[in-house]
Amino acid sequence: MNRFFARMLTAALKSLARRVIARYRPGIIGITGSVGKTSAKYAVHAVLSGERRVRISRGNLNSELGIALTVLGEWRERDWKLVTREEKKKRMVRKAIFWKKVLVLSALRLLFPKSQSYPEILILEYGVDRPGDMKALLEIAEPNIGIVTAIGEVPVHIEFFHDHEELVREKSRLIEHLPAAGFAILNADDPTVMDLANRTRAHLAAFGFGKGAEVQIARFGYRNDGAKPRGISFTLRHGREREEVAIDGAFGKPQAYSAAAAAAVGLIFGIPLSKAASALRGYRPPSGRMNILPGVKGTMILDDSYNASPLSMHAALDTLRDLPGKRKIAVLGDMLEIGKYAMEAHERVGRLAANVVDMLITVGPRAKFIADAAVTHGFSKKKVLSFDIADDARIPTQDTIKEGDLILIKGSRAMELEKVVEEIKMR
Repeated sequence: MNRFFARMLTAALKSLARRVIARYRPGIIGITGSVGKTSAKYAVHAVLSGERRVRISRGNLNSELGIALTVLGEWRERDWKLVTREEKKKRMVRKAIFWKKVLVLSALRLLFPKSQSYPEILILEYGVDRPGDMKALLEIAEPNIGIVTAIGEVPVHIEFFHDHEELVREKSRLIEHLPAAGFAILNADDPTVMDLANRTRAHLAAFGFGKGAEVQIARFGYRNDGAKPRGISFTLRHGREREEVAIDGAFGKPQAYSAAAAAAVGLIFGIPLSKAASALRGYRPPSGRMNILPGVKGTMILDDSYNASPLSMHAALDTLRDLPGKRKIAVLGDMLEIGKYAMEAHERVGRLAANVVDMLITVGPRAKFIADAAVTHGFSKKKVLSFDIADDARIPTQDTIKEGDLILIKGSRAMELEKVVEEIKMR
């Protein structure tokens, strides 16, 4: 897309989105953090959708364009796919038609408002890649409720910021812009997130495993069908209330965090913990985020290939350790956009992997630090394979795996580790 046209289109969509919000005045839930935003968004949707008219931003469309489009309409899945794909000549005409449709329908919605057809609540994901991103997103839609999932010591995208504090300051804008009558929902187990409590005038609510959480997670564990992982189970506590939650197809503590954040939102809207727990049983994490898939040769794949940061990589290895499998194999790719922290962060992953996996496969030049650190930490060099790109790792990975193996696949989006998933998953 021509850059000038893209800027003009984005400006027009932002203007229309602001007008639509002013016209219909929906409640807005904004979700930010370095990991777990998309999963939390879908969990909140699961809790609220049975009680209110809600609209959710699709996939991980968390940019100015994605938020504006979500505000402006409920578009078809093929339209969203068209927007997110790389531009090719055969799609340019279809894209032009789509953008024209967006502009015309949005204008008509303003001229002929039908309040009963517009959502009561918008659930939006606020992504921050570079300085100024949050400011631009808040110019479109300022939330009434803000959720901060997790940030961690080495957040993704930190290489585009001067330091950790600058990145945190950018994300904190969402909390700072909440109204006094609004709610800031914070991860009680992340000290960086909890420090944001001093930056808001909104009411506070916390979620997590710690005692300071108003919605507390307890008795976390995994449910298995014999040797096959089935999902997670845990207890949600709020005051004297206790509710058991079991979510099939979800794995790892980050999914429990998403559920707890969603339950906290439900309580704000008057949804009892019991109803929230029931709704969460129907929640399924988005693809590429800790999904179990059947693999070839009687294996199981733990597909977490969508993205990676140090925080999420450690959580994924912890999950791999706790799930059943004859052998634990990890296919780990580069963690990108972490700047000067890259070597140390990858080496820490390698030291952890050495105590978890039976076979280690790395993809990318930075991931080689994972392999080297694992070997230095006592892991057998004979059980390590390293490749430059995902395509090179596909066949060797399939040759390596055996019946009963559990294979974790995780790396930054640009590493394209979904290619390895496609190679070894059962068709």
